[in-house]
Formats: sequence, structure tokens, C-alpha cells
Amino acid sequence: MTSSFPTAPSDDAHAAAVQAVYRSHHSWLRSLLQRKLGNASDAADLAHDTFERLIRARLDTPLAEPRAYLRTVAQRLLIGRARRAALESAYAESLALLPQAVAPSVESRALVIEALEQICELIDRLPMTSRRIFLMAQVEGLSYAEIGVRLGLSINAVQKSLARALVHCYEVVYG
Repeated sequence: MTSSFPTAPSDDAHAAAVQAVYRSHHSWLRSLLQRKLGNASDAADLAHDTFERLIRARLDTPLAEPRAYLRTVAQRLLIGRARRAALESAYAESLALLPQAVAPSVESRALVIEALEQICELIDRLPMTSRRIFLMAQVEGLSYAEIGVRLGLSINAVQKSLARALVHCYEVVYG
């Protein structure tokens, strides 16, 4: 018999559910991640981050497939780490082109990287078509007509999708 949590699981029920998943699947997840990463320390960190996400998720029902859930969360965290590394690398390359006198401080660099990560996460939450339209308009500077031609959409569809994307960004930022 599958039990289910009430609409809002109590802190005790939530903690017990997370502990049960942790006890049953933590070593499996660490082993999986160590094989992928080739490093026990990074695997342990990523497993920790994965369970931290599970704790914060406050799921309404128990996990039907805990390993699939944990693998998906860990994969997304790996992608996030790779994206962060790529952002840091691209930012470092652009900074290398600046004269030393105008290079930002270490603190400023960290703030920029953090802001870029937040922007990437915000954009990643958009549906694929809206994300593509948003990036074509905001990054590439394409007109609605140009985007429509590239994606095979009407100008009206492009406008509506971009408007939804902008509303999404506004709601995330300003609540």
C-alpha cells in the first residue's frame, strides 16, 4: 500500500521520508556520481547537493521512483556545474582582453558570475520555444519577423511568446 502525505507534509513526516530515501539510496547515488566524475570528493559534494534539493522540494507525495528522481536532480546539478564552469571561462576570457587598470575586483567578478548564473536559471525555466524566442530577441537582437522566419512562426505568435517570457522573468525577479 502506497502512503501519501497530506497536502502539506508535516516537518516530521517530511524529515522521515527524506531520511528513508537517504538511507536507501545515498551510497548508490555517490557510487554513480563517482563513476561519472572520477572523483570521490566531487561525488560526495554533488550527492549532498542532490539531497539538499530533495529536502527543499517538500514533495506532497512519496517518491514512486526515488533513484530516477535522484538521478535527474543530480544530472541537472551536473549541467549547472558545467554551465558555471563555461560562464566562468567565458568571463575570464573577456576579462583577459581588458587592460589591467580597468579589470574588476575579485569580488566584482564573483558577483557578475552569480548574476549570470541566476539569469541562466531564469531563462532555463522557460519553455523551449519561448526560451529560443527570448534569446533571439534579447541576445541576437532579431526582429519579430526575423525570429518568425527562423522558427516558422507568425509575428503574432512570436510577440505573444516573447511577452509570456518577459512576464515570467518579471514575476521571478519581482515576485
